[in-house]
Amino acid sequence: MCAALSFGVPMNDIRRNLSVDEQLAVLKRGVVDLVTEDDLRRKLTRSLETGTPLRVKLGADPTRPDLHLGHAVILRKMRQFQDLGHRVIMLIGDFTAMIGDPSGKSKTRPPLTLEDTRANAQSYLDQCKLILRDDPEVLELRFNGEWLEPMGYADVIRLASRYTVARILERDDFTKRLNAGTPISVHELLYPLTQGYDSVALRADVELGGTDQLFNNLVGRALQRDYDQEPQVVMTLPLLVGLDGTEKMSKSLDNYIGLTDEPHAMFAGLMKVPDPLLENYFTLLTDLPQERIAELLAGHPVAAHRELAREVMRWLHPEADLDAAEARFKAVAKGAIPDDIPSVPVPADLAGDEGRYSAVRLAVLAGLEPSNGAAKKLIQNRGLKLDGETLTDPQATVELPAGGVVFQKGKDRFVRVVPQG
Repeated sequence: MCAALSFGVPMNDIRRNLSVDEQLAVLKRGVVDLVTEDDLRRKLTRSLETGTPLRVKLGADPTRPDLHLGHAVILRKMRQFQDLGHRVIMLIGDFTAMIGDPSGKSKTRPPLTLEDTRANAQSYLDQCKLILRDDPEVLELRFNGEWLEPMGYADVIRLASRYTVARILERDDFTKRLNAGTPISVHELLYPLTQGYDSVALRADVELGGTDQLFNNLVGRALQRDYDQEPQVVMTLPLLVGLDGTEKMSKSLDNYIGLTDEPHAMFAGLMKVPDPLLENYFTLLTDLPQERIAELLAGHPVAAHRELAREVMRWLHPEADLDAAEARFKAVAKGAIPDDIPSVPVPADLAGDEGRYSAVRLAVLAGLEPSNGAAKKLIQNRGLKLDGETLTDPQATVELPAGGVVFQKGKDRFVRVVPQG
């Protein structure tokens, strides 16, 4: 493979040092759909000849305020465009989030308020900058409320006239819902058009997205042509499978590794990636050459996991002590309780009979679960340990000695609960 781009190293206009074929080799890595490669080659060639950077768009509806490694897959691709000297546009869909993207949904998604989306957006942007270069020459931040909110009813009608219902209903999730008799609201049919119009407003050269966004991004390509613009190139990347090995990475499925996880937690999570997914994680989350990946996969799985964890952490936690994170992981795997764990004080007046505390209540106070019901379910599923012993009874009570007790959720989440004062 051609020269790799190294995260964390400033690459000012590196495209002048790489041929178009070399740039294509970098940008195509991990890509599922590329519509079309010839268009991208032509745009890269023109950029190289004129010195004009491409405008590369990624749209995101900030429906949740936190990101995980699944989001990092596309953000890394954006960073590659930046390191090649191009300008990436982080488009926050503050307006479209109020509609609710129906992609992949079997029912209408509840819309958010404009205040919700903008609050989530700030956290989203802060986390994106863990990966993207925060340089105004290669990063542009926009909100689609800029052009969508001022649109009047007549403007919406004119936009809707540029696309047919038949083409909208070709989308797989709409087809399934229509055949199943599941209601489809008219505002959901407008979503692909509003997202597509974003590309027109931004005059995007390239749009990135997950494979679930292929249809919406192609609508943008079609609308640009209708507005007498050069159609954007559409690139999609796979949805990263979560740690359960069955579904895409998601906070709601608790199979994720967060972008802001502590180094030791991230290391532990990466060591748990199912063996069949190692190649996918290496390809999408590291810059290792394919030859090196093949060599690692042919060796011992533990060594491959260790290299994966270290490679990912090198660009997300460049200052972390990787040896310490690995040592902690090994100690916890053998049943040890780390020394550097947070403590939560509990008031004595929360104690019940004989000065004992509800284990469920303590788990909630420790921040391990959001509610008593969730804590009960965690105990029933044997997911909570007390001083190294698995709890099985949701009605269990706990005595708090002066030094406190240690709760453990999962493999590497510990909290010491101590009596207040």
